[in-house]
Amino acid sequence: MALDGPELDEALAVARRVVGEAAVLLRDAHAIGGRVGPVGFKSSIRDLVTEWDTRIEDLMREQLGRLSPGVPIVGEERGLAGGPAPSSLRWLIDPIDGTVNFSHGLPLYGITAALEEDGYPVVGVIAAPAMGWEVWARRGGGAWAETGQGLQVSTTSDLERAMLATGFPYDRATSHKNFAEWEHLQIVAGACRRFGAASLDLVMVARGWLDGYWESDIEAWDLSAGALLVEEAGGRVTDITGGPFVSDTGRALATNGAIHVEMLEQLALVRARRERDA
Repeated sequence: MALDGPELDEALAVARRVVGEAAVLLRDAHAIGGRVGPVGFKSSIRDLVTEWDTRIEDLMREQLGRLSPGVPIVGEERGLAGGPAPSSLRWLIDPIDGTVNFSHGLPLYGITAALEEDGYPVVGVIAAPAMGWEVWARRGGGAWAETGQGLQVSTTSDLERAMLATGFPYDRATSHKNFAEWEHLQIVAGACRRFGAASLDLVMVARGWLDGYWESDIEAWDLSAGALLVEEAGGRVTDITGGPFVSDTGRALATNGAIHVEMLEQLALVRARRERDA
């Protein structure tokens, strides 16, 4: 049975409380001048982890386990825990999206929490503590910002005037993933940017500051909350090939809707060129 409106409102309140408490702790960490303690490595020398990643995730897990008992929790640092699997519900959390930025004292990093039902996000909250951002959405309830204003995607209708964002995987030095797409869209679009935190890229699409975002090798917890925000702000989110968005695939195209078809066409051109040259 699908969650009804009051149940979604309750889940959203839980997510906002948990992300809010985490944001206070992480903002205090950033305020000490970027001294974030020892920095370790995960999959590669570019895949960083700090003590704050694990501290924030442990805080979020404890709070979600208490306030939303029995729902599985999937997080970047600790994996799956907190409830039976399989389940129609799951929480996806990322304690710091943009750890590389955070570890360098750059304020472009976020905290994310999303509740998915049957694989689709129904509640999403993202905070950017160092910049004072908090945005949230629930399915059918719109997307909202810390100012109390509703979020609305842009009205840009031509790709050649659009500002886009994307990211690159940690193995880019050997895989060159997304390089061809980046080069092509730098030529045909108005501008492309890389900020280093996918969740904040999606926030900026939902706010109307960016017109589109694409990426094809990223984790579900970085995508789910932001994808819901974009949709509830009036945008469109699909797989990069145009199919339904599913966070576990690690692929997403999120736009204001007006440039979505053109973006799909341009990404398809790059794939066709790659296949031809293989």
